[in-house]
Amino acid sequence: MMKSCKLPWLVSLVLLIAVLAMGYMFMLRGNVVASNDSRTAIVVTADERDLLLAEMRGFLEAIQEITEAIGDGDMETAANSARAVGAAAAQGVPVALMGKLPLEFKTLGLSTHTLFDELAMNAMDMGDENIMITSVGTLLQNCTSCHAGYKIIAETPIN
Repeated sequence: MMKSCKLPWLVSLVLLIAVLAMGYMFMLRGNVVASNDSRTAIVVTADERDLLLAEMRGFLEAIQEITEAIGDGDMETAANSARAVGAAAAQGVPVALMGKLPLEFKTLGLSTHTLFDELAMNAMDMGDENIMITSVGTLLQNCTSCHAGYKIIAETPIN
């Protein structure tokens, strides 16, 4: 009787370990490989790479628009540009792609989207150009940290 009770527990334990290992690989570690330039290479499909790079270009375009708007004293345009790449813009990222991204990368990306939302609120609530420029500097620190630490590579398709 004792022997038959141990088997279900053993199977459950093995399954739990497998689930935890998969969770670690896909939610925390992501699909990464070592890179020859000291950055972490995140391996994604070509389409996923295009999506990530388009999002990054969107950040850069928003920074340019915000900086120009601050110089013109146009806080409404600054707020609209920031809001366009805020947290709401991150909602459309496919789950499969999110599983390939390491936790630190996801955290940095979410922080960047949130900083854009904060910048939009500051533009509308305070309109203080000095605070806005400081916020842009903080955003650029995120961009620099990301590009210094990661690169996105497309997996080689199997033929």
